[in-house]
Amino acid sequence: MGFVTENPGVLTTIQDEGRYGYEQFGMSPAGPMDGTAFRTANLLVGNPEGESALEATVLGPTLRFDQDNVVAVTGADMAPILNGRPCPMYQAVAVKAGDRLALGAAKTGCRAYIAFAGGLDVPQVMGSRATALQNKVGGFQGRKLAKGDSLGFRAPNPALLLPRTAPVPAHAGREVVIRVILGPQDDAFTEEGVRTFLSQPYAVSKDFDRMGCRLEGPVIRHKTDGNIISDGMVTGAIQVPTSGQPIIMLAERQTVGGYTKIATVISADLPLVGQRKTGDVIRFQAVSVEQAHRAWRDANRELEELKVRLAQPQPAQPAGTSYRVTVNGKSYLVQVVKHT
Repeated sequence: MGFVTENPGVLTTIQDEGRYGYEQFGMSPAGPMDGTAFRTANLLVGNPEGESALEATVLGPTLRFDQDNVVAVTGADMAPILNGRPCPMYQAVAVKAGDRLALGAAKTGCRAYIAFAGGLDVPQVMGSRATALQNKVGGFQGRKLAKGDSLGFRAPNPALLLPRTAPVPAHAGREVVIRVILGPQDDAFTEEGVRTFLSQPYAVSKDFDRMGCRLEGPVIRHKTDGNIISDGMVTGAIQVPTSGQPIIMLAERQTVGGYTKIATVISADLPLVGQRKTGDVIRFQAVSVEQAHRAWRDANRELEELKVRLAQPQPAQPAGTSYRVTVNGKSYLVQVVKHT
């Protein structure tokens, strides 16, 4: 089989790389909010980068395995515990039938990813296994996981050679700079409005989800108002309605919208947005299309280098005991290894 969901957490869904080609029918692409952490988790367990995995938001799930396999946890630090002991993140870990993996509240970030060797055994809908909550399709019955849900592994690989590790990214902090390309309706705003957008901090409100992230801060002034004839929407588009408060459109965004869009978040920075939660602060920085392309190439190069490294034989590592320690308010995962 695979695992039983003993506790689903706040919002745990099945995601893959997304559902594309159906936006003309009002179907959002869905997919992971932090594509980098998602792809890394899959690479760690030997999967294609876009394989189905779990995305947990704010508070993670508790899973009881009933089949041997290899798993990896990446993204937000939800202090994962395997059978009562700290489970290292950004590392492939073998699990046995009867083992229990529990993720808690996010200490840093907002969304964690759990990948399973061989992916999850759920049907494809329109070519994807991603859960689109707004459309109620994909994933597990088109909804978030609930207590008692059982999911199977499609092609488990408990014999995967370990260790397999990836660098743990530095915590971005509670205030981040997000790079954007201005437009397509930046000419609908006053010069003062554009300056305000690019110079002032905006806090993530309580109203954020997989569809969009509403921000609170200084009013961004329009020349008239924030309404336009509805046109196409992309992930990362920043709508500014007449209220002057920006909204970043995310994985389950609508496919068209009738508010002015002052800018679009570059693809390389979408994972940063996906890890924001209430109270976090965002500042915007305008960049060129060429700079956006360069940032995207750099991000993909790091994943390609990880893929190449993981494909090579891994040197054996001595077994150790993991401990989570807190120093000056920051949490660290430390492994103590006994050498002979």
